[in-house]
Amino acid sequence: MTLEELIENFSYLDNWEDRYSYLIDLGNELENLPTEYKTPEWKVQGCQSQVWLVPQFQDGKLHFLGDSDAILVRGLISIVLMIYNDKSPSEIKNIAIEDIFAKLGLEENLSPSRRNGLMSMVSRIKFYAEQSM
Repeated sequence: MTLEELIENFSYLDNWEDRYSYLIDLGNELENLPTEYKTPEWKVQGCQSQVWLVPQFQDGKLHFLGDSDAILVRGLISIVLMIYNDKSPSEIKNIAIEDIFAKLGLEENLSPSRRNGLMSMVSRIKFYAEQSM
């Protein structure tokens, strides 16, 4: 699914409950991270639940694997990976995720702790992008 398709799908959802259900569906579709990556090295600090992000650099682009122990957060990870995967470090640096989450109608419905966790994931991705430049 493309980011444009995701935004279109969310545009059909009228309320938070429908968006919440869709996030859970996205989380259920996220591939499980192999256990060997669920280590402190790959854990994202600042998230209420446990979140792991693993960067893979190939052909000038970054690809991320991610997982969480919370199903809703898995849905957020799914969206974050859709936004950032297979982009160059400079492309990653220029993505305004707040604008994307506003288009999805999620910005106003995320709790402060989930928003902080989301921004921690984004910071980690941008850190990996910076390290690979």
